[in-house]
Amino acid sequence: MKGHVRERSPGHWAIVLDVGERDPKTGKKKRKWHSFKGTKRQADSECARLIAELEAGNYVAPSKQTVAQFLDEWLAFVGPSVAPKTLERYTEICRKTIAPQIGDVILSKLKTDRIDTALTTMLTAGRRDGEGGLSPRTVHHARRVLIKALGQAVTWERLSKNPANATTPPKVERKKMLAYDAAQTAELLEAIRPTRMFIPTVLAVMCGLRRGEILALRWRNVSDNLKALSIVESAEQTKDGVRYKEPKSGRARTVALSSTVLAELRAHRVRQAEEQLRLGVRPDGDSFVVAQYDGQPIQPRSLTHEWVRIVGKTSLPRIRFHDLRHTHASQMLAAGVHPKVASERLGHSTIGITLDLYSHVMPGMQADAAEQVDAALQAAISASRKAK
Repeated sequence: MKGHVRERSPGHWAIVLDVGERDPKTGKKKRKWHSFKGTKRQADSECARLIAELEAGNYVAPSKQTVAQFLDEWLAFVGPSVAPKTLERYTEICRKTIAPQIGDVILSKLKTDRIDTALTTMLTAGRRDGEGGLSPRTVHHARRVLIKALGQAVTWERLSKNPANATTPPKVERKKMLAYDAAQTAELLEAIRPTRMFIPTVLAVMCGLRRGEILALRWRNVSDNLKALSIVESAEQTKDGVRYKEPKSGRARTVALSSTVLAELRAHRVRQAEEQLRLGVRPDGDSFVVAQYDGQPIQPRSLTHEWVRIVGKTSLPRIRFHDLRHTHASQMLAAGVHPKVASERLGHSTIGITLDLYSHVMPGMQADAAEQVDAALQAAISASRKAK
């Protein structure tokens, strides 16, 4: 296999590769042309690299497809295999975050340094409104999506290797987890008891349910004696509306209920049935536990807006609705509940996730454990001395 370099104009070169036998019809050699900008020495070096790739079977023929065109093709390919919400996020990142930076670059010419420059620009001036840069977490997510997309380009033999793999990820600081303590939780429950946010809040802060799990919960998922909930679905908000899917961990779970939650759910069921019957709606097992006046489901976004409005009327710190789940987890672990039990109750796929998320609670638990071990040991020593 051979190749040579031709000068087109000062500093611009054509790298010509012989890629196969002569065409039987025309008798001409099959060649591929690559454009290159730089010195003669650099052009010769690039020519040698391409010849080596050709001989190793890693050569990728030049194409004029841009990164933006490829990302659109990749989105169409990956769409049927991911959740609608995931596709929406991929599309937003590809078209509004990545494409403005490197969308016009020819895919086959995309290099690691070009991507690193784009990531830096995203951090400093990536906002579409021109008001500064994007958060490190957003840029980190954009990098991950780009790695995934370009990995497919390698599979399709559009690239010989993934240039995004070697890029430097932005440093993402872990967000401080917010949660209420027991006194604040009690104050919250009393403050919102008269509102329709009471039961969703109880299910979040006393059972650890996610927002989507609360809004997908139906009365048939509640045991006959109201002592446990079966979490089998989760509501997800998309541009096309609300869809119901399996829980985040991918498997169903059972959540035991305390006596307080039992009493609140029983009272809520009676109130809800009376309310719907007045409108001519007969509730049944398929009725949602948390619903509108007429029994229709509530959109996740609407629940969040209502939470912001309600908590804004209290003197409590402003936290997200999802932080009520963190509140439940933190209080469980602080009370000495075994992390494995907490993990199962929260629906985490592994106990490692629970330990990682709530490591801030662990120092107090370790101190308590140390004191308990010390007390047991001192009791044993005292008993031994008395026996002598």
